[in-house]
Amino acid sequence: MASTENGKPRRHFGSIRELPSGSYQASYWHEGERHVAPSTFHTKTDARTYLDGAATDLHRGQWIDPAAGKITIRSYSSEWLEDRSDLRDTTRAKYHYLLERHILPKLGSTNLSALAPSKVRSWYNELHRRHAATADDTYRLLRAILNTAKADHQIAENPCQVKGAGQVRSPERPVASVHELAVAVEAVPERFRLALLLSAWCQLRRGEVLALQRRHVDLLHGKLTVEQAWVAPMGSKPIIGPPKTEAGARSLAIPSNVLPAVIDHLERFVRAEPTSWLFGTSTGTALSQRNFQRAWSKARSTAGRSDLHLHDLRHSGLTWAAASGASVADLMRRGGHANPRAALRYQHATEDRDQALADALGKLGAEIVPITTPAERATRT
Repeated sequence: MASTENGKPRRHFGSIRELPSGSYQASYWHEGERHVAPSTFHTKTDARTYLDGAATDLHRGQWIDPAAGKITIRSYSSEWLEDRSDLRDTTRAKYHYLLERHILPKLGSTNLSALAPSKVRSWYNELHRRHAATADDTYRLLRAILNTAKADHQIAENPCQVKGAGQVRSPERPVASVHELAVAVEAVPERFRLALLLSAWCQLRRGEVLALQRRHVDLLHGKLTVEQAWVAPMGSKPIIGPPKTEAGARSLAIPSNVLPAVIDHLERFVRAEPTSWLFGTSTGTALSQRNFQRAWSKARSTAGRSDLHLHDLRHSGLTWAAASGASVADLMRRGGHANPRAALRYQHATEDRDQALADALGKLGAEIVPITTPAERATRT
């Protein structure tokens, strides 16, 4: 007889039905969907025990979709990527590349419920030994996918539990001096010189520099508009797209030391049409990143700074700005950063500058009103 409560039959969670084979099937409704136990049961008591466990998991917020064990990493990640309508084209291409190249060949056929932390750790360590930076990028992607799987009640816990994996490791980049930049500028062909100046003094990314057109330069107000950039989705040729971040679309004041070079460059190397490339070839096409890189390689060698990458000119310019007293908000706007974390790395320059100012103030104060200790005063008396 069914158990009773207050003289009335107690209503159990879910339902059980006997199949023609004599076994029992358990099922229940949750969030508008009927969920059937992944296997049948020999007795009705076993089926009831399963349903009681499911009810407890739901109450504790630990419920897992019983169909999760049948979904593979390949199937779930494909749906995850397709549903991410918020991704930029370049980001989507990168995720697709990382999935096809590094995740799916090793883990694609594994069911979500069968992906244990030990298997993730083995996969990550193997990839990290060959490509450390790529391993961390790929690990972050897998962790994001599985976080969604957990939110979807497909898994109880995210198996991406490798300590230290996926962390962004940004080693301190070298900084060029103003003199070294001047030497490098003199070492490149004249039509490329302004590109180096804008990289450093306007803190532009390479793709932003090469995507500039005449219409982006406002000589009357001494400003530069960044609204597009050359981007290279993984596995595809470079295309014109939006800047790296939403904050990357910005208007920048051109420093007074660079403005004469901008005027000269426009007069000598840029065609009259508004859409003419600021850095184009003799035939009017956009300058390729490869040719620009070739010119930079020669320039940095001449400057004696073979350790500098082209992107380090932007880094150098932001460091100079920080040393000049720029706030984090100033650096974010100038560099087109979407969050303060990227801009904070340049604050060490402000700290160095602050120490130099403190030393200078101390020297000035000592000259005007020498500060003596009690012991020094006692000696003098």
